[in-house]
Amino acid sequence: MSSYTADKKVFMKTFGCQMNVYDSERMGEALAADGYVETSEVEEADLVILNTCHIREKAAEKVYSDLGRIRDVRDARRRAGKDTLVTVAGCVAQAEGAEISRRAPVVDLVVGPQSYHRLPDLLKKRSATGERIVETAFPEEEKFAHLAPARQVRSATAFLTIQEGCDKFCTFCVVPYTRGMEYSRSVADLEKEARALVGKGVRELTLLGQNVNAYHGALRDGSEATLSGLISHLARIDGLERIRYTTSHPRNMSDDLIAAHAEEPKLMPYLHLPVQSGSDRILAAMNRKHTAEEYLRVVERIRAVRPDIALSTDMIVGFPGETEADFEATMDLVKAVGFAQSFSFKYSPRPGTPAANMDDQVPEAVKSERLARLQYLLTDQQERFNALTVGRTVPVLFERRARNNRYLVGRSPYLQLVQVEGDSALLGRTLPVDIQGHGPGSLSGVIAGH
Repeated sequence: MSSYTADKKVFMKTFGCQMNVYDSERMGEALAADGYVETSEVEEADLVILNTCHIREKAAEKVYSDLGRIRDVRDARRRAGKDTLVTVAGCVAQAEGAEISRRAPVVDLVVGPQSYHRLPDLLKKRSATGERIVETAFPEEEKFAHLAPARQVRSATAFLTIQEGCDKFCTFCVVPYTRGMEYSRSVADLEKEARALVGKGVRELTLLGQNVNAYHGALRDGSEATLSGLISHLARIDGLERIRYTTSHPRNMSDDLIAAHAEEPKLMPYLHLPVQSGSDRILAAMNRKHTAEEYLRVVERIRAVRPDIALSTDMIVGFPGETEADFEATMDLVKAVGFAQSFSFKYSPRPGTPAANMDDQVPEAVKSERLARLQYLLTDQQERFNALTVGRTVPVLFERRARNNRYLVGRSPYLQLVQVEGDSALLGRTLPVDIQGHGPGSLSGVIAGH
């Protein structure tokens, strides 16, 4: 095994949610302090990291498939006299643990999402001892306190993890087992990180948490702030123009948080509020702790204070025991709400979750047919919402150039992608855009006055 030296290259592949994107950025920063630079070419990497997600279907199998290809790359590099360390991080690492090392001997290090702040030290230990390492314990020390204070900024938008873990124990979900119980970072720590990001050019922050609206972070006086309280603190930061948060649970949409959508101008009119099903029977089997009617009442309360809000949701089709009547109840709820965006999936068992062992699993063909019907409706709703924006002038924060380099890409307050022709000097600025056209996934227009 080669020794650990500076100026090595790391290739990182990130699966899944925004929190994994945040975690990958923080791992990259921790490694940069030890001399690693990122590369987009796996063939030139001295270190390969797969930051995995356990939510999607067959997540673990997809990781093993990638590891097979990485093994071929490592073997080719060894023949050329170079070496490659391979790390599996994230929620699959947490869930599979030592099984990854057994099934994929190419893996040098398995590290869970609560221990990635130790990555540089673990890599040094691997290089020094030659022993493969599995680090999936939930450490006593708080990982955010050990991460590098400086963060890389690649865009005018950034993620900020404020809360991790979940205490809800939905029967289909692995988060309590891979991320642990709910933990909220202190307001002071978050404000410090947010100010540093804004100082580097960030203009929009998305506050992240598996159950973000259950946030209860400590204040300096020993009391606790709710999510609306944290938003109020962050909104005072000069230069920060926009605040978003995700992902929320209907049971944690408190009165003060709903009021914040009317009272705080920096809080964008967009809310991702997963419902998962419109059937009370299925919601109970999922242990969602809310009914369809309760969800609709939350939506009504939000729209009462912010009528223009764009609502997004998650839907699971074909949960064990779902009948055609249950599915029709889901369709009815979707029609009643009218979503601007959505994410919908066929149910697939997650090992270790209660739903994986439930009887009456729905046949795959039935799940596929129902998902197609649901997605047709959801896509139509998204297109209708986007069409309502045509003819309006909306403020757009420009984040990056499009792939063809002719257009700038930004987002409206409602999280819609917007493309306009423009100069790179406009990146990082929020400008009024006359919306002239729409598609299912984006809007097009011209900068007002140009």
